[in-house]
Amino acid sequence: MNDPAAATDRLRLFRYVSDTEHTADYLAVMRLFSSGLLIDLSASEIAERLREQSGIHLDVDTVEDRCDSLVGWGNLIRSVRDARVRTIADWQRARTRYQISKLGGRVHRQVEELLATSEGAREVARELLAGTADRLLLIRELAVADPTDPERLAAEVTTLFSNQRVFLDSLADFYAYLATVLSRYDLAGDEYATFKGVLLDYVGLLGSDVGRHAPLVGERLTGLAPHLPAVLGQLAALPGLSGGAAAVERLPGRTERDWTEFAEWFTGARSGPERLRAAAEQALGQLLTNAKRMVSSAGTGLSRRDDLLRLAAVFATDGVDDDTAHRLWAATFGAAPARHLALGLEDDDGRTPPSTSWWDAPPVDVPVSVREQGDRTARGRSARVPDPGLDRVRLLAEAAAEAAALRAAATELAAAGRLHGARLSPAARDLVLDQLAAVIAVDQLLVGPATRTDSDLGLVLLVEPGGETVVESTDGRTTVHGLTLSARPLVGEATP
Repeated sequence: MNDPAAATDRLRLFRYVSDTEHTADYLAVMRLFSSGLLIDLSASEIAERLREQSGIHLDVDTVEDRCDSLVGWGNLIRSVRDARVRTIADWQRARTRYQISKLGGRVHRQVEELLATSEGAREVARELLAGTADRLLLIRELAVADPTDPERLAAEVTTLFSNQRVFLDSLADFYAYLATVLSRYDLAGDEYATFKGVLLDYVGLLGSDVGRHAPLVGERLTGLAPHLPAVLGQLAALPGLSGGAAAVERLPGRTERDWTEFAEWFTGARSGPERLRAAAEQALGQLLTNAKRMVSSAGTGLSRRDDLLRLAAVFATDGVDDDTAHRLWAATFGAAPARHLALGLEDDDGRTPPSTSWWDAPPVDVPVSVREQGDRTARGRSARVPDPGLDRVRLLAEAAAEAAALRAAATELAAAGRLHGARLSPAARDLVLDQLAAVIAVDQLLVGPATRTDSDLGLVLLVEPGGETVVESTDGRTTVHGLTLSARPLVGEATP
């Protein structure tokens, strides 16, 4: 919003949660109006419902004063419905009725969501990335389909943008929480080890997921670009709200600007994957800074200036005599008289009883550094903080090798076609069983043909009831009773 005056008016919508004196009353009134649709209440009805539902006892005049304040801030609006009453007293009680405004309802939903949010870390909805590429492929197929299905196309577009919004919101919340924790100066010990695991494991998992799915999403967006005008045309032809004199807030994905912003997050100059990598590096740097601080604070280099100044201020206080000052000094610096402590009876096991003089007691072993230099700093070098770069390279190489093996197995299955009597490698045989298990998990009866499409591997598995499928492998024979299996490549989509 570019108008400063209009922006100031909208910020007044949050006044009811900043009024610490009457915040509880305002929240109860707004919860009452947000509990349904088109709720229209008078002050007396509001007071009665607050008393019944929330146990809040307010007189009618107080309720009307709270509602008038909410009307002035824009959270409520006055109703224009005529009240049908029989007496003048009923008309006076029902002369003013209230309804919630659009912006007031949206603000209150945000307030309720904020009040219900915990201060812990929020999981990132990373599982939505895998479905984004599949949904883009389906949108392209629906855009060029004949006959067209605009309703299904609209559902897929709305789901696509809603999932992206949920993913981005959860991602922003997680990194904001991570920044809050890593900026703490007191982060140490077990808590430091816990968040180090979160950073190295969960952040690495997020980066791996985004890095794996972002190129495929960018490729699908490039393939959808020529059909985007057809998609927008079909969505615009659907029945909906017409603008007219009032502005209409359209659903996401209905304008070309929405698609441009969506594509920029995956393929822009400052794309989302690049920002994630930069944020992970920044968090790792902060983690190393905390590690250096903990290592340096393990020695004797901490300053006691504040403690000494506080002790001097106590000495300068009126009413502290010399005896009290001496006792305080001795307690602060541990300067109490030295005494031997022993337990049990005297015996000849080498323990020194309290009656033994220092002159006759055996000497105490003192480290050389303390005896000669007066330095009690531990000798030796501290262990280096492990570099996760090698582990990251190893994990990426293992993931790439696993993906290459799956693609090779999928290519072998697509070349085999009908699988009965085929001779397959163990990897291709295992891939068939995995895909078949996914089909049976969806439909255990299999009363008709079923297909399993894997867009990542570019493979389609066709399962038909009847017959049997026998597959030979180097490590044995696999027989699938009652089902005929065949495989083919995914038509219209290049194998990754």
